[in-house]
Amino acid sequence: MRVTSLLCALPLLLAACTPENAMTAAMSPQPTDGPSPAQGRAALNPAPRQAYELLLTLADVPGPFAQVEGVAQYDVVNEDQCGHVNPLTGAAERITHQQPVALEQVGPGQYRGRVYLDLMLDEDYYGRGVCQWQFSGAGTLLKATGAAGETRFTAFIDARAIAEGQTVTRLYPATDYPRVAEIDDYGQPGKADAGSYVATLRDQLFSATLQANKVDN
Repeated sequence: MRVTSLLCALPLLLAACTPENAMTAAMSPQPTDGPSPAQGRAALNPAPRQAYELLLTLADVPGPFAQVEGVAQYDVVNEDQCGHVNPLTGAAERITHQQPVALEQVGPGQYRGRVYLDLMLDEDYYGRGVCQWQFSGAGTLLKATGAAGETRFTAFIDARAIAEGQTVTRLYPATDYPRVAEIDDYGQPGKADAGSYVATLRDQLFSATLQANKVDN
């Protein structure tokens, strides 16, 4: 279990704290996320039923990716009623949980995994009331070999896009592969529009596309 306010304080995050930003932070090199006694423990549903198949498709990649990881994100939506109150601010802290998603390569540049919308169990973690979890989306992390210092190419598809059957495509400059010389562990979230890049980079882009399809029980 993680507290979103702590994720937003990470120096890797330069924008407002959204599910996608929290996902980027969660997939950054960080210490093991073990819950403290004060935080309680996120409980997983032993028999989730709302399954979606997560599909990742890579195109025009500049080289191989030995590290391909997935993660599903869940957020508590009623933290004011159930969350831990920070004694310094008097405000309840938001709670978020990231669950690893195993991605299996099923073809050239194609990977598949499974996420569950109902993976988390609503429970009373702080003695203030039952925390209600909501699926926020799923993300992926790509690294050339998995070595320290390499660029972390990330993508995220939120719950609304999944529910509406949409796909999300991110474009990345090949010049950032396998690493950015000046910045270790550079986080590259990509852009949705090739026109957002300078002209000299537009013919050197590769893509990652995410979609999720409901699995019939």
